[in-house]
Amino acid sequence: MVSKTVTVVNAQGFHMRPATAFAGEMGKFQSKITLESGGKTVDAKSLMNIIAACIKCGSEVKVICEGEDEAAALDKAVSMIESGLGES
Repeated sequence: MVSKTVTVVNAQGFHMRPATAFAGEMGKFQSKITLESGGKTVDAKSLMNIIAACIKCGSEVKVICEGEDEAAALDKAVSMIESGLGES
């Protein structure tokens, strides 16, 4: 298991468009991927779970990956969050 805590920099947080892109990318990995933020733990491959978590700009998110491709999954997740989830 690997994990890293990152801060959401996207001004709108995990709203529909970036959450869709994020869940889609995470779905490409075999590992179990979860997000922890604000006392909630959600499946990072589930669009509805990500939206329900209400993760806003400035929130700290712990990304946890467990499985055969966990390092690659963590790198991709952290990269997406730190780059603003494809938005400015």
